[in-house]
Amino acid sequence: MHEFEIIKKYFLKLSNNNKSALNLSDDVFYDKSKQLVISIDTYVEGIHFINFKKPELVIKKIFRSSISDLICKGVRPKYYFISASGNSRSFSKSNLKKISKSLKQEQKKFNIYLGGGDTVLSKKLSFTITSIGFSKKIIFRNNAKLNDDIYITGNLGDSYTGLKVLQKKINIKKELKEYFINKYYLPDLHLNLTKKLFNFANTSIDVSDGLITDLQKLIFNQKLSFKIYLNSVPISQNLNRLIFNKNLKKLSYISRGDDYQVLFTASPSKSRIINKIGKSLGIKISKIGKICKHSFKSEIIGEKGNKIALKNKGYYHQF
Repeated sequence: MHEFEIIKKYFLKLSNNNKSALNLSDDVFYDKSKQLVISIDTYVEGIHFINFKKPELVIKKIFRSSISDLICKGVRPKYYFISASGNSRSFSKSNLKKISKSLKQEQKKFNIYLGGGDTVLSKKLSFTITSIGFSKKIIFRNNAKLNDDIYITGNLGDSYTGLKVLQKKINIKKELKEYFINKYYLPDLHLNLTKKLFNFANTSIDVSDGLITDLQKLIFNQKLSFKIYLNSVPISQNLNRLIFNKNLKKLSYISRGDDYQVLFTASPSKSRIINKIGKSLGIKISKIGKICKHSFKSEIIGEKGNKIALKNKGYYHQF
């Protein structure tokens, strides 16, 4: 069963129509009266991170992945709780020192503090991070408007390329390997964009499962569709050269997820302020498509103006 099917069939009723739970269909729990915003994510070795050979980088990856849920809602994360399961090998003194040092660096970088956690002895290595922030308002999912423009921050595809490098599925020069591996472990988050999003975004989500998958989540249960222009989807110069030199398909690289960029929609009338804010903050913000009527099928327009079927949608939580 798909993740959403499981939630709807077995757990939705448990929320007792609590407005703060947002029908269990958004990135966060939001209690407006208390201005409280909470998100929770679990990460398992071999699924969410390739291995634990570099604990100092893995912990940064999952930390940033977790707080991105709040950032895309326009909320600055304030506290986090971390729970971990593993064995004495995973949590050796050496590894624990590396984990602690990395978390200290991340706390300083994002101005966030550890609130608590838990540890469990287990054969399987996993982490669960709960992120907490406070805000008078948030940007909800499923609030796109007909004819909205679709935007994305930063670049897509570098993290997936880094994963392929680590899996030894692609052979490239050493300096390029280091670049893509770094992007896999250290996604770029735009903390200074959080409050600015309220100036223009109608709806938003972070790109964790892939551009197409997350776009479908963004307009889920809305009678809308989307049109994406492949030429407009931003990628780094390094990935662009790699795709050209090895004759790779751009769509296969930009739709696999793990980018943690902010995907949002906005009225066409907001284009000027979006460009202005992006330039003032030094953040690349690219217009990549349009929200359309439900009567039109969602589609991708290729680099030659051809229509591309919605394949390589990204990661799905399937049980």
